[in-house]
Amino acid sequence: MATSQAPGEGPVRPVSVSLHEGTIAALKARTGKRGMSAYVETLIQRQLERDLLRELIEDAETEHGPVDQAAVDAKRAVLRGDAAGSADAA
Repeated sequence: MATSQAPGEGPVRPVSVSLHEGTIAALKARTGKRGMSAYVETLIQRQLERDLLRELIEDAETEHGPVDQAAVDAKRAVLRGDAAGSADAA
């Protein structure tokens, strides 16, 4: 029986994927021939994290309603150190 493993865990094994030639060329130019697998692994893990985050946001919006964009903008201003937006965000 196979155990479920989190992204980035478990043994490495080869898989076959189909990519456009231009994508392959750009990938090789960025990573070199031997760095492709690690680069693709990292990209897939990042996308899986984004997918999970999107699902969490959708669940929260289903339960609590849509996010107030003005509140998001105010919090963003605080994170960026914008003094004008920080008074409203507190």
